[in-house]
Amino acid sequence: MKLLKYLLVLPLLLFFFEKTYAQENNISVDSALQQEKIEGQFDIVIKKSGKFQEYKVVKLIWLNKLKSNTVDTIKTLESKLNTSNLKITEQKSTITELEESLAKTNDNLSTITLEKDSISFFGIALTKSSYKTMMWVIIGILLGLLGFFIYKFKNSNSITLEARKALDETEAEFEDHRRRALEREQKVMRKLQDEINKQRKTGTK
Repeated sequence: MKLLKYLLVLPLLLFFFEKTYAQENNISVDSALQQEKIEGQFDIVIKKSGKFQEYKVVKLIWLNKLKSNTVDTIKTLESKLNTSNLKITEQKSTITELEESLAKTNDNLSTITLEKDSISFFGIALTKSSYKTMMWVIIGILLGLLGFFIYKFKNSNSITLEARKALDETEAEFEDHRRRALEREQKVMRKLQDEINKQRKTGTK
């Protein structure tokens, strides 16, 4: 009698334990399918699935849920990727604008520095060092020309003095010659007058 009771109770217990195990199995898989990481969901589904020879028997409801979660995860990743791409594009645009602004600022700074360090000479922008060099070259040329003209002036002055000296000597010689010629003329005139007087005296006799 007791054996019969045990035989009747045993199937009921086995059915109860199997149902309880199945519920626990379903709860653990359902709970796993609610977690965030898709990799863990695959691991739990594979682990909790039944086995037939070398195959795994997966419940269709688990497979559909896993598919839905995978699609949602992919969509989320795509959305994050698109958002990241938009941010990257915005950042690139901002970087480009900043680079252009920096280049413009550098150009303005270079222009200001050039204007500060340059001097306009006959409409030509020259750096201060180039301007100083050119000024010293011009001063050197002017000093050279001044020295050349001073030399020419002294040379001309020396020639003028020599010419004046020669002229004075010539004038002195001319004056001496004129004086001698005048003296000779006076002597000749006196001789001529004496001869005339002599002829007159002879004619009177």
